Amino acid sequence: MTLGAGAAALVDRSIGEHAIDSRPVLIVTGLPQEARIAAGPGMIVICSSSDPRQLRNLLSTLDSSTFRGVISFGVAGGLDPALKSGDVVVATEVTAGDTRWLAGSSLDEEVIANIALKRRRVVRGALAGVEQVVAGRSCKAALRSVTGAAAVDMESHIAAAYAAEAGLPFAALRVISDPAHRALPALAQSAIKPNGDIDLRTVLRGVARNPMTLRALVSTGLDFNRALRSLRGCRGLLGDESLVPVNA
Repeated sequence: MTLGAGAAALVDRSIGEHAIDSRPVLIVTGLPQEARIAAGPGMIVICSSSDPRQLRNLLSTLDSSTFRGVISFGVAGGLDPALKSGDVVVATEVTAGDTRWLAGSSLDEEVIANIALKRRRVVRGALAGVEQVVAGRSCKAALRSVTGAAAVDMESHIAAAYAAEAGLPFAALRVISDPAHRALPALAQSAIKPNGDIDLRTVLRGVARNPMTLRALVSTGLDFNRALRSLRGCRGLLGDESLVPVNA
């Protein structure tokens, strides 16, 4: 089943060819760090704290008619083995189970080239939406085999469903944090507080029990910080008409 599609302009034809839709764009994020990057004029930013149920509850309280579009923005797990941490995925579609939502974006080759000049690789591809973190390499490979998606996250499918139900245009931009070849350490997952901060006591206890986890934690942290730097570099696209689509 396919739901939702976007055209490629900010002009709201329903209010006139030359009128600009002044409603804000709804930005959906999973982590507080992502929300802080996205915040700015013309944006309403919500954060799920990596909790899909909480995200659905938040969206249910919002009046969709007050937005001109929805963008899923943040980091993601890599599924395509060719992608490295810091690489940017502009979604062509989002899949979850047997449902597929098209994502609209008119990013042209010049825009992509400008991003790439800043040492960020930008690809167009599908995103897989899941309800729980996909941590293991074998799990990532299996999801890649089934969906063909370039990356996976826990917010884009929920944001896409909300946009489709409301008749709003939808786009998604995600930056690879943990590549396909890297498994997320269980300790890294358990040590993240709901506000996105690291529970240092949990980390220290885990490392004391198993010192071998330290190397994996350091690698994961480096990947995450690289992804956040890349995400900051993409922040300007949130207000760009080439990323924010409008329904035809």
